Amino acid sequence: MSLIRRKENRKKVVKEEVQKGPGHLISLVGVEQDSEMWNRGRMLNENVLEKDCGVGYHVHQGDGEIYVILSGEAEYNDNGTITTVKAGDITFTGPGEGHAIINRKDEPMSFMAIILYE
Repeated sequence: MSLIRRKENRKKVVKEEVQKGPGHLISLVGVEQDSEMWNRGRMLNENVLEKDCGVGYHVHQGDGEIYVILSGEAEYNDNGTITTVKAGDITFTGPGEGHAIINRKDEPMSFMAIILYE
């Protein structure tokens, strides 16, 4: 299977209070169903967080999540340790681990989120 999904054809979704986080997240959907990832994952989205918007702290069970920071910077909670992530950084949160991200800057930040099954 191969797939090319053009940016202009990707579904744009605005999600409020993701994982009980502040504000909203703007998401461009990369894959629309698990079978597009050979049933090994469920998300490949490009996300944008505007100032003071974020994804709340959550723990992964049965899957892991990768963030690839594309632009800007954000405050990242890695299992309770707060750090700054910026363009070019990659994070991984495995099963049983937790994370959160929030943009504290005036300019929007963007990141890819990829969720893979354990």
